[in-house]
Amino acid sequence: MTLVNENYLKLQGSYLFAEIARRVSAFKKENPSADVISLGIGDVTQPLAPVVIEALHKAVEEMADAKTFRGYGPEQGYAFLREAIVNTIYAPRKAQIESDEIFVSDGAKSDCGNIQEIFGNDNIIAITDPVYPVYLDTNVMAGRTGLYNEAAGIFDNVVYMPCTAENNFIPDFPKKHVDIIYICCPNNPTGTTLSRKQLSAWVKYAKENDSVILYDAAYSYYITQEDVPRTIYEIDGARDVAVEFRSFSKTAGFTGMRCGYTVIPKTVFGHTKSGMKQALNPMWNRRHTTKFNGTAYIVQRAAEAVLSNEGQKQIMQTIDYYMNNAKTICRGLDAVGIKYFGGINAPYIWLKAPNSMKSWEFFDKLLNEANIVGTPGAGFGPSGEGYFRLTAFGDRESTIKAVERIKTKLKL
Repeated sequence: MTLVNENYLKLQGSYLFAEIARRVSAFKKENPSADVISLGIGDVTQPLAPVVIEALHKAVEEMADAKTFRGYGPEQGYAFLREAIVNTIYAPRKAQIESDEIFVSDGAKSDCGNIQEIFGNDNIIAITDPVYPVYLDTNVMAGRTGLYNEAAGIFDNVVYMPCTAENNFIPDFPKKHVDIIYICCPNNPTGTTLSRKQLSAWVKYAKENDSVILYDAAYSYYITQEDVPRTIYEIDGARDVAVEFRSFSKTAGFTGMRCGYTVIPKTVFGHTKSGMKQALNPMWNRRHTTKFNGTAYIVQRAAEAVLSNEGQKQIMQTIDYYMNNAKTICRGLDAVGIKYFGGINAPYIWLKAPNSMKSWEFFDKLLNEANIVGTPGAGFGPSGEGYFRLTAFGDRESTIKAVERIKTKLKL
């Protein structure tokens, strides 16, 4: 008899974005003439920067010549990209990261999901609530959580850190000991951030409690306020307690190209059950090289181009484009009196569903009355109930059109 991993059976219904797709598909089938605008799933719409396209063409030509053809590359990533990451991302911020502490991958989502494999199942995880579903779901799949508590809307054996308007979306420290802490900053879905002082307090907490912070910095390029760190390694002591995930997806439009990287300083340790310290860097290296054959050469050359001086200028133009969309959405919500958060340091606007509506109730209302797709906050955790996420990743014309519909067609 073949046994299945019953932890998968603990998961609740469809993956959030699959459920959104199902509902939108049903609506389009019933309303074939409807012009549906998506401000929901955070996929980008603007093309790759010219410097990236140039690098791709050059790399493809190399692959067409036996003298410059590349087969398997180093699983951890080519040296040219890892060194470019150090020189462009970390050195300017005086963050002491070395190239052999960087592991190039096919995206931050994969790494955020896979990192839990190097930790024991007895660890207690803490997640902000609401939260990006991958953090929680992959721990459920691994068997690190208890059963789903239907009444409370949470999984047993997980520490939830509520982030709502009442606490300015800043999580309080756990009231019980936790071993692994997930922090996303700027946050997906709320679009909010931690200041330097607030993030320093988390690093101090992790050091005092012998915990590890898993820090998702996928949206760091969208930060506009100087007091918000662009990497956790700007904080003293973070090298001893933090793993950082970064991505080219939202930064440079690589959602279809797939490239990201994880940083694991050689000074971050876990422990064996006998109490011996164990560095995480060689463990992740072992996992990475066993289960991954490396990111495509042409993609890594494209990522290298992003990190060039010209590449940085060009991607910032696209980021400014999206953040202008965010301003447009915020102005539209102001016009109809809907309270919102985010949109300053992130391409996400986290709004309070009007008239005390539930998240999925507002999803259906927005879709049916204005033909606009957003993301129900309840899909990100119990504290997301009553909230709703809009993204600024659409093209400008569609964003303006969507805002006009909110102002004229949405019956509030």
